[in-house]
Amino acid sequence: MARHCQGHIAQCLGGILARRGGATVAVDSGGRSITGAEFIDGVRRLAAGLVGHGVRPGDVVAAVAFNSIEYVELFLAVAHVGAIIAPLNYRWSFEEAAQALELVEPTAFIFDGVFSSWALRLTDSTKYSSIGLYLILGDACSTGHAANYKILAGAGTFVSVDHIKRSVRGPIVTEPVASPRDVALICFTSGTTGRPKGVAISHTSLIIQSLAKIAIVGYSEDDVYLHTAPLCHIGGISSCMAILMAGGCHVLTPKFDAKSAFNAIKEHGVTSFITVPAIMADLLSYARKERISGPVMTVTKILNGGGGLSEELMDGASQLFPCAAIFSAYGMTEACSSLTFMDLNKPKLQEPKIQPGNHSGGVCVGKPAPHVEIQIGMDGNNPISSPTGNILTRGLHTMVGYWANNKVDSSDCVRNGWLDTGDTGWVDSAGNIWLMGRQKGRIKTGGENVFPEEVELVLSQHPGVARVVVVGIPDIRLGEKVIACVGIRDGWKWVGARAEHQGESKEVSPQILLDHCGMKKLSRFKVPRSYYQWRQPFPVTSTGKIRREELKREILATMQIPSNL
Repeated sequence: MARHCQGHIAQCLGGILARRGGATVAVDSGGRSITGAEFIDGVRRLAAGLVGHGVRPGDVVAAVAFNSIEYVELFLAVAHVGAIIAPLNYRWSFEEAAQALELVEPTAFIFDGVFSSWALRLTDSTKYSSIGLYLILGDACSTGHAANYKILAGAGTFVSVDHIKRSVRGPIVTEPVASPRDVALICFTSGTTGRPKGVAISHTSLIIQSLAKIAIVGYSEDDVYLHTAPLCHIGGISSCMAILMAGGCHVLTPKFDAKSAFNAIKEHGVTSFITVPAIMADLLSYARKERISGPVMTVTKILNGGGGLSEELMDGASQLFPCAAIFSAYGMTEACSSLTFMDLNKPKLQEPKIQPGNHSGGVCVGKPAPHVEIQIGMDGNNPISSPTGNILTRGLHTMVGYWANNKVDSSDCVRNGWLDTGDTGWVDSAGNIWLMGRQKGRIKTGGENVFPEEVELVLSQHPGVARVVVVGIPDIRLGEKVIACVGIRDGWKWVGARAEHQGESKEVSPQILLDHCGMKKLSRFKVPRSYYQWRQPFPVTSTGKIRREELKREILATMQIPSNL
């Protein structure tokens, strides 16, 4: 059993029973709704069924599924028996998922019907001998994958989650079991390499992250929370846990789309959800396209992560959701989601005050949560007079380590208790963190450091720029030359460096962007030397991070980029 002095995420079940025993705790897009008591019974029966099928404390249980009530139950059931849940990204190809499975060596593989083909390929291979149990969530026949279902059933290699819940007999253990090293979750992140890395996260980290979100965002038992993020990303998982601890009601759709989101908001009176900029842009675009009349008054809390909201998105969100407190969070998987928070509705500093004799800049991401300690670590790449350095953090929120060879390895990620976030920034006199960019993406040009994110922020403020990525390419004189790949908005015209302006108001050109950078007071060494119109999607990882090195190789291999300076 779990020690009473030790935290466990399944301890939220008692609070759910007290607050929502007879009230609805979750609804899904199929019209199913369950009470708190039914939800808890489902978790405990599934936990007992997992034990009956050989799942033991410390075992890794891999899962791939769209968001559903059953998936939330699974998270808590796996944790309840002291095992470790490892959710796979449903956007991955099978080959990417296979890399993750080889990394964590699960003893069980749980999937919904859409991914039955993955299960078939796993059972056909000898590389995944660690998997002794295959479980299916929901009804495979209803997903259009009945043929795969029959093959698996005929082979006798799997059982359904519903079956093992119904087969439980006798008393059900209600006390959660502790896991080795307190690990509750292995959450995969692609990092900059693109290969999955398994981040081992503790029960303690998930609990204090939940408490931080409850305290800062204000989640409560009165909230009706729409799951817009998948339950394979730390943002979606940690927010789900916060609502479970607060005793709120969950609204689950398989995956996000703007139409389903608006339908759910209207039908269930949704009060809160989380976004990334792309989700907010989709919501605003859909609202304009469908001419949704009047503001949405039920929504009172929006938490944005994965990048800042532009002024245009923020204005649109404030008009569409006028009753919502809108927060922005900065964090990472290795820190169990959010490190800092900022209330976007309150007047705030838009530009950092220049400290005499010091370099400053970047994007303000707010102040650390109460449980988070942050320090700026200096390295040899920054001038002594600069306040900028590596953003380090320590506390109970940081990961246990990376999962490799069936154990946790923390040797390369945490030094003297401090986790290096991989980001560079500085702290102002009010305690706000200013984010400059990724250490690995830093461009060294003429002996100066340039952070692509800072330049991208400036360029994205031009009304004709829809998206932009800044990279450094080799240059004999400067070491690296700063260039910008720009996607322009619909209705705007790109005028190349050697073309003549037509005098039209909606034109974008290298010279116009150069003048824009000057107007925004961007230091000259940071201003891109070349600009290129980018017509295709930028290469990204499965979690939406720009693959800068891949973009750079593509540029060097296929493009002659003229200098306009």
